[in-house]
Amino acid sequence: MSHSLVTIFYIVAAVLFILSLGGLSNQETARRGNMFGIIGMLLALIAVTASDAVTSYGVLAVALFPAILIGATLARRVKMTEMPELVAILHSFVGAAAVLVGLALKLNPKSHVGLTPIEVTIHEIEVFVGVCIGSITFTGSVIAFGKLRGLISGAPMLLPARHVLNLIIVGATIWLGILFVGHSDHAMTMLLIALFLTGILGIHLVMAIGGADMPVVVSMLNSYSGWAAAAAGFMLGNDLLIIVGALVGSSGAILSLIMCRGMNRSLPSVILGGFGTGDGGGGTVITPEGEVTSIEVAQTAALLKNAKSVIIVPGYGMAVAQAQHTIAKITKKLRENNTQVIFAIHPVAGRLPGHMNVLLAEANIPYDIVMELDEMNHTFPATDVVMVIGANDIVNPSALDDPSSPIAGMPVLEVWKAKDVVVMKRSMGTGYAGVGNPLFFNENTSMLFGDAGENVDAILAQF
Repeated sequence: MSHSLVTIFYIVAAVLFILSLGGLSNQETARRGNMFGIIGMLLALIAVTASDAVTSYGVLAVALFPAILIGATLARRVKMTEMPELVAILHSFVGAAAVLVGLALKLNPKSHVGLTPIEVTIHEIEVFVGVCIGSITFTGSVIAFGKLRGLISGAPMLLPARHVLNLIIVGATIWLGILFVGHSDHAMTMLLIALFLTGILGIHLVMAIGGADMPVVVSMLNSYSGWAAAAAGFMLGNDLLIIVGALVGSSGAILSLIMCRGMNRSLPSVILGGFGTGDGGGGTVITPEGEVTSIEVAQTAALLKNAKSVIIVPGYGMAVAQAQHTIAKITKKLRENNTQVIFAIHPVAGRLPGHMNVLLAEANIPYDIVMELDEMNHTFPATDVVMVIGANDIVNPSALDDPSSPIAGMPVLEVWKAKDVVVMKRSMGTGYAGVGNPLFFNENTSMLFGDAGENVDAILAQF
């Protein structure tokens, strides 16, 4: 394929990627946006494969076809509850790719052929930066995968003077970068030391973040993976990879910023690590006490039948129970009974940005009754029944009332202001943040214990 034709393919693919992001920004157009992204990536792969840069198709086939089979198998088998872990580990692959590209270019004796001295310097900077960003992305994503999978505790690891330690690592990495560019004799040694240090930095940054804030971490790692891809594009001189990396990196950063606002956090605190850990709190976290009111399925169904307005708050427990399809049927029954039904979505509900939105869309819940946090809190006082399905931290009043709480300052759905609240949970256990919830002891709160899937099936049977 000629260079001009490859360029045309790249331009078309880049346009499709931009259209894909635009489509994914809205639930109604998300499927179309996803299709644009698939077609764009297919064109990009065809263009790269057919370009002059590829000379060994046998090696490419050996690498490509097993990857396609593995990716397709994983995508088909993964459950919606496991999507956060899958996304995190896929981010690590992007980081690893950037590291391997950088090391390969450094080991290639022909990588500097035909370059002027200033071009060689720029190329070495690209390699060093790409390897460092890729290393942070790789190790940080692996730790995020471990936390989401439950292999690593969700509690934050708070080392003494951890921010000073981070600054020391960053300073040492910059110093190594200067040595790497200026001293070719030991350049590979400098690069490997920097690779090790930035890998430690990636581990430390994510280990210092509490479990309740993992959705924001996944979003931020998405941004890191984009910048890692862009760095790989600079190293390889591939314009499309630079464009795609910049799109992913910037969109991931914007999403992280939106989620941080939804949690009353700052973006710098996410990048530095250790946010949401109660640094500024001090004192002892208040442990809620009191008597719990239990409720049975028949009583819950009666409450819903007699209500004029119902708000449903889905959480990770709904994803685990795969209860969204039954909830959709209950919603249909309620609306046929002239009951107003609205779904209230918190920005960090579940363990992945947009996790609940995807589940509800999968169950064909109408988009116009799915509302965000900032649209809902003023409606709770006029609501008859709020049904909380497997959510905990996002409906926890201690975020507003307890300054020492690890989730202090995080905006929550103020469900306790409704006339009646029904909370579906397996037990009185804490949420992912490990914080007790005073909501469970309120006079207007009733606890429907048991598996959420079985309970909603029983409620539907009552209808």
